[in-house]
Amino acid sequence: MRRSLKIAGALIGLAVVAGFAVHQLNRIGEAPLEVSESVQITPALVARGEYLARAGNCMACHTVAGGAAFAGGRAIETPFGIIYSTNLTPALRSGIGEWSSSEFWRAMHNGRARDGRLLYPAFPYTSYTQVTREDSNAIWGYLRSLPAVDQANRANALDFPFNTQVALAGWRAMFFRPAAFEADAAKPAEWNRGAYLVQGLGHCAACHTPRNVLGATQDGAAFRGGLIPVQNWYAPALNAPQEAGVAAWPQADVERLLKVGTSPHATVSGPMAEVVFRSTQYLDDSDLSAMATYLRALPQQQMSADKVEAPTRVSMELGASVYQQNCAACHGDKGQGDGESFPALAGNRAVTLHSPTNVVRMVLNGGYMPATAGNPRPQGMPPYLHVLSDKEIAAVVTFIRNAWDNQASSLDATDVYRVRERRGS
Repeated sequence: MRRSLKIAGALIGLAVVAGFAVHQLNRIGEAPLEVSESVQITPALVARGEYLARAGNCMACHTVAGGAAFAGGRAIETPFGIIYSTNLTPALRSGIGEWSSSEFWRAMHNGRARDGRLLYPAFPYTSYTQVTREDSNAIWGYLRSLPAVDQANRANALDFPFNTQVALAGWRAMFFRPAAFEADAAKPAEWNRGAYLVQGLGHCAACHTPRNVLGATQDGAAFRGGLIPVQNWYAPALNAPQEAGVAAWPQADVERLLKVGTSPHATVSGPMAEVVFRSTQYLDDSDLSAMATYLRALPQQQMSADKVEAPTRVSMELGASVYQQNCAACHGDKGQGDGESFPALAGNRAVTLHSPTNVVRMVLNGGYMPATAGNPRPQGMPPYLHVLSDKEIAAVVTFIRNAWDNQASSLDATDVYRVRERRGS
């Protein structure tokens, strides 16, 4: 009996210590909130904040299609359930009308709401933690200048135990530490500005880094590419020449891709098309140049080549037939494309990624470049999910991944079915 009591007492003691440790870890870097408001909202601050909110692509998540800007309510699907974005308008009851600049800063830097609740990292404070207090103040000032929309926030629909603050506190204790951006004195100012935008407001690593089973980005794997959870798009590695590395590109071409959505080397689609449409096309030339400088300077890594078996003759013949009937008119008989309007498929590394997910999704659901000032009427690719069978899609994707000196893995109907089912196509 005494032994059992000792064990129970030890377990309770460990639980108390663990709980205290987790509590303390979740308070790291939290400065006391200012009692009085010190930030004056001026036209210059609002203009700066609007620009920075664009850079952070805040509207994309905090606006429902057809709804009021920044009023929240957009469903963000995660492997653990649905998180609904919150109202960022200055509404007193449902928005941030009563939030001080310090409380807003705490949300950005520490991931904690005004009422003390821990925020889910679907709001990417794991990246925004690097945003400066000055930039946070400007975004706060801009949001406070918007028309107030009294739209109630929706309750999240997360599975147990992920819907508890205890589980979130444990996740943060393991995977989150607030951090200020530190400029590299050995690098030029333009590189440092690009690093600040890419790592912080741009939160590029949120998509372009693989994640573990608990949804945290993997340590030491920044920009190595990864499958975007639930959305089922593969965000290619930004530091690999055979994926989306741009170290060998001319600077102007990288800037053009970010501003226009197309370049002589590539076009954007899927989630990246939304980023260009809502965010990067509005950045000024100096910031685009800074981001391009930083991305071009990322240390490149050679990814291990997959062992690729030659596709079967039957599959290539069916794929060639489907291609001629549905694709060749735009992309050319030899996959040569037609300038930037219809990208070449021959030698296109987006086609030969080790993950064929993106190509399959493009064939199923169509492909659309963003409408930008530099490309206001982009060409689009129609969807074929109701036109071609899974077998035909597998064959045509296998064909374009292995014709014209391309070389990549083959697909079968089961591979297409998996992609179709993951998105409910």
